Amino acid sequence: MLGSRVNKTSILYSALACSLVLNGVLLLNDDSTDELQAASRTTAMQAAETAERSATVHSAVDDVAVAETIPAEPAPRAVSRPEWKIAGGEVNHSLARTLQGLAGDDGDALASVFSRLFVWNLNMTRDLQAGDALAVVWRKLADGLPEIAAAALQSSKLGGTVTTFRWQAPGDPFPSNWHLDGTEVAPRLKKGPITDYEQITSLLKDRPSHKGMDFKTPVGTKVTSPRAGKVTRSNWNWRANGNCIEVRYDDGVLAKFLHLNENLVKAGDRVSAGQVIARTGNTGHSTAPHLHYQLDRGTKTLDPLDYHGTTRRSLDDDQVVALRLAVADFEAMLGDGIAAAQRLAAVVQFDRRDTARD
Repeated sequence: MLGSRVNKTSILYSALACSLVLNGVLLLNDDSTDELQAASRTTAMQAAETAERSATVHSAVDDVAVAETIPAEPAPRAVSRPEWKIAGGEVNHSLARTLQGLAGDDGDALASVFSRLFVWNLNMTRDLQAGDALAVVWRKLADGLPEIAAAALQSSKLGGTVTTFRWQAPGDPFPSNWHLDGTEVAPRLKKGPITDYEQITSLLKDRPSHKGMDFKTPVGTKVTSPRAGKVTRSNWNWRANGNCIEVRYDDGVLAKFLHLNENLVKAGDRVSAGQVIARTGNTGHSTAPHLHYQLDRGTKTLDPLDYHGTTRRSLDDDQVVALRLAVADFEAMLGDGIAAAQRLAAVVQFDRRDTARD
């Protein structure tokens, strides 16, 4: 860098010196012709141009040297984020058909996620009535599944509107769904087999062929034995169950833990309440990482909600404020969806009255 600045200065001084010498000669020689004066001016201009070109070249070299010495930070990459959508309308048939009308081909998947939010309040098959309205703020994720940020159901059976919002409470490993008063939407098992999970994705009552409760959670999450008991077997019917463990609790109930990634106990082991016995996985007949928890007494399958009992978390006052601030935009969007649903329901009812009069 210093050498290049010295070269620039030397060239400029040389050009000026040449110009002074030529001018001195002209002053001493009165017989100088116009051609000589022109030559002097041309020589001076050429010297100046040479100096300028040299300075430009050295400046470019200096810039390259700086670039090599101080690496430029890479430009930030644009992150593609799917846009949130609002869907709102009157419940005109089943939940799935209603959402098919509002969200097209995504309606079935959206109905599945939506129903998990309100299954704690209603039987989503029997309790929906004509004239009920719903609204949902959602987007489609890269895996093709819908994510719901906010949802509302105006129910005649409940006599009001229930709303839910997705938010990650401080200290929680995953977002959960909350009511605006700070109560968690889904209850939790008392002393259940798993603490850290994203969502309960299946209940015993969802379908007759499914005999357990499913917890969506990443591979490797700790699984504990809720009660003291004895491990009776492991890894039976691997094709369907994958890695699995069966524990007979001291009260005689047989507990099954399926689709595990790692078993930490073996048949014949005695386990205590709260002992870590496995890590969750995605083995066997499983379409996504989760834990299947099943309870049998003889030939009867028990509902874990009834066997364990449930508790529902509540946020403290400061966290309720944080929740409401975090979901304010979604609350406004949800309000727009509810208003649209109500307007649509009013139009439909008006058309029905006109049709009846005709």
